[in-house]
Amino acid sequence: MVNEQNIAVDCQNITKIYGTDGNEVYALNGATLKVKVGELLMLAGPSGCGKTTLISIIASILNYNEGQCIVLGQDLQKMSKSAKITFRAENIGFVFQAFNLIPPLTSAENIAVPLIIQGVDRETATQKASALLTEMGMGEKKDVLPAGLSGGQQQRVAIARALIHNPKLIVCDEPTSALDSQTGQKIMKIMKKITQEQKRTLIVVTHDIRIYPFADRIALMEDGLIKHVYDSYEQALEYQTSQEEAHV
Repeated sequence: MVNEQNIAVDCQNITKIYGTDGNEVYALNGATLKVKVGELLMLAGPSGCGKTTLISIIASILNYNEGQCIVLGQDLQKMSKSAKITFRAENIGFVFQAFNLIPPLTSAENIAVPLIIQGVDRETATQKASALLTEMGMGEKKDVLPAGLSGGQQQRVAIARALIHNPKLIVCDEPTSALDSQTGQKIMKIMKKITQEQKRTLIVVTHDIRIYPFADRIALMEDGLIKHVYDSYEQALEYQTSQEEAHV
């Protein structure tokens, strides 16, 4: 059971509609989800079911049509555009599936950006970024531009950038999709350690069942709704297996 006094994210009946004038598509159709402070929650489900839309709303990147989304005590729909920008910069780390690294900046400089936005001087920010990059097994790549990195290396830089400013909420879209199994496990161990030791909240969208064991809970989405929330990865796997067998 979720402790109502310890909630980082509270989404109630969220509806998101794309398109107008008879061409409306419901990306979310009443999605409801609560995520606890200090929890690592994974969000799984088939492609197109609304996972990325939901986490984009939670990260205050995307507006929604109906419902209510309270994140870290703030009602996102009632915040101005400028207030959302400040809120994101101070409280949220986002790992985009497309990485979104800045081409002319080195790995360390890309990672340092959130700190610099918060007013940390460039030298200090870059030193902290280099230290985190070393922890993630890429210290030798700190001065390399994104174009000189593999997809998996760019992914690790993007993850480090999301972690560097110690955000209260970290939202990741397929963070291990470009990583081999060993590296994916290493990155998830780092992220799990952060949630446990620093009471950060982490939401991970994934198709990678290899990382399920790192989750505290797993929410399964279908057709724009949260259909099931499981307290163990074994339960989630059992359900997914039964659904796949039913469609064979």
